[in-house]
Amino acid sequence: MNKGKSKSKSKSKSKSKSRNTKKHPTKLTKTKNQKQKTRKHAKKSTNKHTKINHAPNKHGTQYEKNGWIYISVHGSPKERGYANGFLVAKELADVQRMLEFVSMEDFGIHWSFFVDACTKYFIPTIKRRFPEFYEEMEGIAEGATAAGTPMTTEEVCAWNNYFTLTESWIGHMPKDEAKKLGIKPEGKSKSREGGANDRCSAFIAVGKDWTADGKIVVAHNNFANFIDGQFARTVTDLRPDKGARILMMGYPGWIWSGTDFFVTSAGFIGTETTIGGFHAYENNVPICCRIRNAMQYGRSLDEYEHMLLDGNSGDYANSWLFGDVNNNEIMRIELGLNFHNTERTSDGYFIGFNAAYDPQIRNLECSNSGFNDVRRHQGARKVRLEELMKKYKGKLTANIAKIILADHYDVYLKKNGNPCSRTVCAHYELDGREYMSDPGRPLPYQPRGALDGNVCDTAMAKQMSFSLRWGDSCGRPFDASAFLKKHAQWQQQEPYLRDRPSQPWTMFYTTNTK
Repeated sequence: MNKGKSKSKSKSKSKSKSRNTKKHPTKLTKTKNQKQKTRKHAKKSTNKHTKINHAPNKHGTQYEKNGWIYISVHGSPKERGYANGFLVAKELADVQRMLEFVSMEDFGIHWSFFVDACTKYFIPTIKRRFPEFYEEMEGIAEGATAAGTPMTTEEVCAWNNYFTLTESWIGHMPKDEAKKLGIKPEGKSKSREGGANDRCSAFIAVGKDWTADGKIVVAHNNFANFIDGQFARTVTDLRPDKGARILMMGYPGWIWSGTDFFVTSAGFIGTETTIGGFHAYENNVPICCRIRNAMQYGRSLDEYEHMLLDGNSGDYANSWLFGDVNNNEIMRIELGLNFHNTERTSDGYFIGFNAAYDPQIRNLECSNSGFNDVRRHQGARKVRLEELMKKYKGKLTANIAKIILADHYDVYLKKNGNPCSRTVCAHYELDGREYMSDPGRPLPYQPRGALDGNVCDTAMAKQMSFSLRWGDSCGRPFDASAFLKKHAQWQQQEPYLRDRPSQPWTMFYTTNTK
């Protein structure tokens, strides 16, 4: 059971109060030197970053390091957006190819259909409610186009709403849109797995009873299908002309993190794990804008809660984990559509494992959540993360967090060193899924699993920094050719899957700029 005090549990309506926060100094990125080998067509990566590239408008810089693309952008919405798009344009070209393939492969629909849907149903709301963020996306499109990857603002917006479109909106599309496809709307969120996809493992802890120094420790790994999740390797230092500075990791060309993992100059750390099987949705304000608004303008945990609830669509339903380093307090919001559950504590922990503790969310807004099924990754990680919290009680640090993220204990088989779909460091690609309880869930040896490791604590957050590992939380390499040779059923993904050689943990900081 999570050691936190319940604050609210209600229909999704909330108000908040703000409080003053302090800004913190920034530093440049530093790590040790180490070389890594890759396949010819894979992205090369070394511990020493490649040369620094500059956006032509002088509002951004970029380099690659240990598998990550680091960009630092600043200025007005259009200025920082242009720099962002320009500096990740090559990556966005590969994203475009992937989106067309995945849209047709998984849904039988061209990506252009989703772009048109975003233009019709999302953009008017974004332009009205968040013109700043829309202007930033305009800049991203212009920058990418200038760097040789033609993109429209509509395409950038659709890419930012990839999860909302393909996991929530598609199952609730208006009848006239379904008619274009010759289908009937299902009336519930749809994905490859039935309901919203399952992504990520996480925990956040605070207080003398749980962490070594009584301060906040947070850890997260993103697990997803490799074909799209492999693009969540961009570290963005975002210094807007208004609001808080943000350091986040996530997808190229996004105005938000999406995985999610971030720190802000207002003193907040944020991450989440999705609520799998979630099927409720209303077309209100997309999550990309609601969470970005909180990241940039939230000044208290109350405001984070209010900003996520304001215009809630139920898209990308999550167990959000936030830490306030100024007040040494943590919060979890299990955010459904009609229901949400908020808990806060200054001495305890919260875990995330892709299922909701809240019984109303779990039973009324989800299907087949796997909450108690240890054959499934939700039930297995619920048990294992609780065990690890108790094992390291009073000893939790950033280094211990890295050990937890790399854990390969299989709860169902009671076996150590068995990397599979059920372990904290998820490895579906190694799992024959002999113990599947639902044939509609991820398939045997599916190219899916943990793609990184993310760790932060209060000391790092106050320096606007965090520690990341690309490729896998445990450091295990992924060789795409070898995998496809062994599992030929996934051969159609060959043009898109990338190698992920083993990488070290690396510290990232914001960049000192005048």
